[in-house]
Amino acid sequence: MRKIAACLILTFSLTFFNACGEEKPLLSATDYDLDAETAQTIRGVKIGDGADAFLAAYKDYDILSSVNGGDYRYLAVEEIPFDGSLTTILPSFFVDGTALELDTFCENNDIEKDSLLSYLTDEAYLEHHAVVYQYLIFEWENGKIKDIRSESMDYNKDGSYYTAN
Repeated sequence: MRKIAACLILTFSLTFFNACGEEKPLLSATDYDLDAETAQTIRGVKIGDGADAFLAAYKDYDILSSVNGGDYRYLAVEEIPFDGSLTTILPSFFVDGTALELDTFCENNDIEKDSLLSYLTDEAYLEHHAVVYQYLIFEWENGKIKDIRSESMDYNKDGSYYTAN
């Protein structure tokens, strides 16, 4: 089930990145680290925090939202309904350990964004590059974070492989 969810998140992330024309800052690989005991992010967000703490840490980054179990989509920060049943995700692709700015990568490699995933997961590309898709997942209920997970899919090992922390 988690493998299916990870693939769906990836698909919606690419759709989201295609729709978003505004360049946002990139998260680093360490931004996806969680404290093993407290599940606190490196930016200090933890279970029980509300929207203020989350937005102080992540409002400038790409955020995908799923309201009441619906499809993941981009919502402007002020439109995210933190007081309901919500999942927010902060996704990034890393190639050779560096976060990928999608527009620049597509332009430099002369590919369309809708071809990005097939390009990054092509066997010939993976022979020369390490490709990892990472994302932080925040589960919300009644305005508070009830769970935080950091997950990843390592395409060099297997496109369906992912780890959950």
